[in-house]
Amino acid sequence: MSARIFRPSRNPMQSGKGKSKNWVLVFEPQTAQNIEPLLGRVSTSDMQSQVRLNFDSLESAKSYAKKNGITYRVDVAHEAEVKQVSYPDNFKNTRKTPWTH
Repeated sequence: MSARIFRPSRNPMQSGKGKSKNWVLVFEPQTAQNIEPLLGRVSTSDMQSQVRLNFDSLESAKSYAKKNGITYRVDVAHEAEVKQVSYPDNFKNTRKTPWTH
């Protein structure tokens, strides 16, 4: 049984950073997904794929995995760059492309 520990990215549709501060432990799929012939839905017999555990810190997620004998890999969190943008910069003469209406 293996798991992946990561910090989810923020929602790109919103400006807030909600639910992106915690670390998440998700189990890797053990079996492949099947397509049911009658309805065409995707199903799996792997119940661990439905488990998603949230932790306040990376250390607590690692200690939980070690305590329960779960092999894990940590995906490093990607920090987004904040670009400082100024409205008057749109009208500077030194722009790479000239401003037009």
